[in-house]
Amino acid sequence: MKKIYISVFVLSFLFFSGCANDILDTEQTESISTADLASFNNDAGAQSFVTAIYSKFLDWNMSSFSWIGISSITSDDADKGSSPGDTGADKDLMDALTYNASSLSVEDVFVANYQGINRCNQALYFIPQLDQANANLKTQLMGEAKFLRAYMYFTLIKTYGGVPIIDHLPNPSSETDRVMQLTRKSSAEVYSFIVKDLNDAITVLPTKGVYSASEKGRASIGAAYALLSKVYLYQKKWQEALDAANLVTGYDLATTYASQYRITGENDIESIFEIQSTGSTPSRGIDKYTTTQGATGASGWGWGFNTPSMSLVNAYEPGDVRKAATIIFAGSTLYDGRVVSPLVTNPRYNYKAYSSAYAGNDITDTNLKCLRYAEVLLIKAEAMNELNQTAAAIPFLNKVRNRAGLSDTSAASQTDIRKAIWKERRVELAFEHDRFFDLVRTGQAAAAFAIDGKMFVKGKHELFPLPQKFINEAKGLSLQNPMYN
Repeated sequence: MKKIYISVFVLSFLFFSGCANDILDTEQTESISTADLASFNNDAGAQSFVTAIYSKFLDWNMSSFSWIGISSITSDDADKGSSPGDTGADKDLMDALTYNASSLSVEDVFVANYQGINRCNQALYFIPQLDQANANLKTQLMGEAKFLRAYMYFTLIKTYGGVPIIDHLPNPSSETDRVMQLTRKSSAEVYSFIVKDLNDAITVLPTKGVYSASEKGRASIGAAYALLSKVYLYQKKWQEALDAANLVTGYDLATTYASQYRITGENDIESIFEIQSTGSTPSRGIDKYTTTQGATGASGWGWGFNTPSMSLVNAYEPGDVRKAATIIFAGSTLYDGRVVSPLVTNPRYNYKAYSSAYAGNDITDTNLKCLRYAEVLLIKAEAMNELNQTAAAIPFLNKVRNRAGLSDTSAASQTDIRKAIWKERRVELAFEHDRFFDLVRTGQAAAAFAIDGKMFVKGKHELFPLPQKFINEAKGLSLQNPMYN
C-alpha cells in the first residue's frame, strides 16, 4: 500500500553558487553526468525522481515539529503542551504569538518546502530526458510533480505571503537565477503559478481508482481539483472554488469519522490526498510526528506538545462524535486498549496523531490527512453561500454534521450559515493544520485569539516573518513582512 516511499532516490543541486550558509541550499551530493543519467533511463528510474518528492513529506522539517508549531500550536485549537519549562525550541513563542524572523520553526518550514520544490524541479528537468521510459508514465509523473509543487507553494503562500517562484533548476553560475531565488513575488503571482501547475496536472493525472493498491498515495485528478478549489477559496474566488469542487468525484464521507485516523482507515473513500507513513524498514513514517504529540508523564509515549485547548473542547456541540475522535483525555482508554493514566502531564492530547502501532519508535504508522472529501463539501457550502445560494449550500453543511451525529443546522440566513460553516470547519478539521490559516482568511483571528487569551496583532500576524537568514541573503531583493523588522 505504501510502496511509493520504499525506494527513495534523492538528487540534490545547490540553488546558489556554493556557499554552505545559503538558506535555500539543499544537501549537495553530485551533479549527474550523461552516464549517470543513463542508469535511470527506464520506468523505475523515472518514478524514482517523483518518489523523492513524496519522501520529502516525511522529513522532520517538512511535516513534523516545526510545521506543528506554525500551523497548530499558534492557533486557538491548541496549547504548547508538555511541561511549562519545556519550550520545544520555540513552541512557547509560537503559542504566545511572540515568534520572530529568527525562530527555528519559521526557518524550518520555509527551507523544507523549498527543498521539496527543488526535488519537483529535478523531476521536471530530468524525466523528459529519459527516452527509454514509458511516455505515458513520464507524462503522469510530471503531473504528479506539478501537483506536489503547487501543494508546497500553497503552504508557503499561506504561511509567508508572496515568496520567490523557482520554476526550474537554477544554474549556480547564473546571476539571473540567483536573483530569481532571492526575489519574492506578489501573492497574486504566486497564486497564479499555483493555479497553472494544478491545471497542468489536471490534464494528465488519473483518477484515484486507476492506481494499484501499492500506489494509493499518489496524486490523482481528484486531489488536483480539491486543492484547486481550496486555492480559489483562499482567494475568495467563489465561483471558481465551487466549479473545481464540483469536479471532485468518486469520493464520499467515511461511514465512521474516527476510522479515518486509524491504520484501517488509510486511503479510504473519503481520502483525497494523504501523506503515507509506515514505521517498518525500509519504508518510513513522518519523523517523530506521533512522538512529539504523544502523552508525556506517567505511562506516556511522547513529548506532550500540541495539546487541545479548552477553547476547542468547548467548540463541540453535545453529541458530536468528533470530540472523542480528536481529543485524548487523561484517564481514558483508547481504541486499541491503551489506558491513559490520569497522571499524565497534560489533561488532553491530539488523538489524530496517535498510532496504535507506536512502541517507542520515532517513526510510526500514522498517515497524515491532507485533503478529505468532507472539506470539499464544506468548500462547496461556503462558496455557494457567498454566491447567494444559501438554501442550496445548507445540505452540504448538513451532510458533514449528520455524519458527526448532529442534527441539521438551525441557521438559515446567509450570515448565520457563514458562521455555521466556519464553526463546522473548526471541529471537522481540528488538528489537520488548517485552523490558523482559516482564522486569518475569514477575518476571525483577532476575536478568536482574544477569547483564547492570545494577542493577535492586525497587520502583522496574518503572515509569519520570512526567515531572517533569507532576508540577510536577499540584500534588498526581498523585504520582510510588516512589523517584523
